[in-house]
Amino acid sequence: MEQNEIQKDKSYFQVAEGVWGLTDIFTNVYVIRNDADNSWVLIDAGLKTGYGKIRKMVGDLFGENARPSAILLTHGHFDHTGSLKKLAEEWDVPVYAHYLELPYLQGKSAYPPPDPSAGGGLMTYFSEFYPKHSADVIDRVEAFPGIGHDVPGLPEWKYMHTPGHSPGHVSFWREKDKVLIA
Repeated sequence: MEQNEIQKDKSYFQVAEGVWGLTDIFTNVYVIRNDADNSWVLIDAGLKTGYGKIRKMVGDLFGENARPSAILLTHGHFDHTGSLKKLAEEWDVPVYAHYLELPYLQGKSAYPPPDPSAGGGLMTYFSEFYPKHSADVIDRVEAFPGIGHDVPGLPEWKYMHTPGHSPGHVSFWREKDKVLIA
């Protein structure tokens, strides 16, 4: 196969140096390589339908039995945690999120009901039917450690608390090339 045909067969795409993304229906997940030691992390775990696509992407990028050093969450909504429990258990890795997301990820609280009139569009209209509870990963999830907004497994990256979409929503920032995962 020619290079263009090979790329067409892939469901993922390169975002920047050492950063790849994958879109599953209407949500994105990202894989970031730590250049210092060639380890990697998964950011978000998409929908349940994304499990096989995520496994294929990381298998292509890092090898069939590769596992991340951690799974990082921007927030705990169902479309970012659908494959989380299965992947975290299979890979036996920690899951990190902002401390304000922990009650949702530990099954202690449900997200507030959505407002189907906000923003308009089909996704907003159907929002009242979305699950209110996140993946219960009480045994694996912990708050981002320490001060300074360091990101576990990614020394060049920082996380920023960007609430609004959810109380503990975060975005990930790499200063050297101005890459933002939000």
